[in-house]
Amino acid sequence: MNIIEKDFFFDSAHFLPCVPLEHKCRNLHGHTYKLTVGIKGHIIEETGWIIDFAEIRKIVEPIVENLDHKLLNSIPGLENPTAEIIAKYIFQKVKEQLINLYFIKIEETPTSRFIYFGDEK
Repeated sequence: MNIIEKDFFFDSAHFLPCVPLEHKCRNLHGHTYKLTVGIKGHIIEETGWIIDFAEIRKIVEPIVENLDHKLLNSIPGLENPTAEIIAKYIFQKVKEQLINLYFIKIEETPTSRFIYFGDEK
């Protein structure tokens, strides 16, 4: 299996309304998120690639722009924006246009991340 990856960055604020009252993440705070989009496939002989990085960017950038510098809790589907829920939200949006999508990885910090492979995996 071959996998191609492309990274994106966005800054957003959120709070986690479903954690205990004393949990620090219940308070409004922000992250510089790193999003990695992974696509699996075969290398196309004619082009020498799985997919053009520009094609990935064209699909993913509008989704990222909708999240950048926003309060994630105010976006329908992200009312409880944990890394897991953000990754699943982005996966569903990208999968509508990119059938070979393999995973979405979302990093809140350099040491904390979640990888989502879709519900069928």
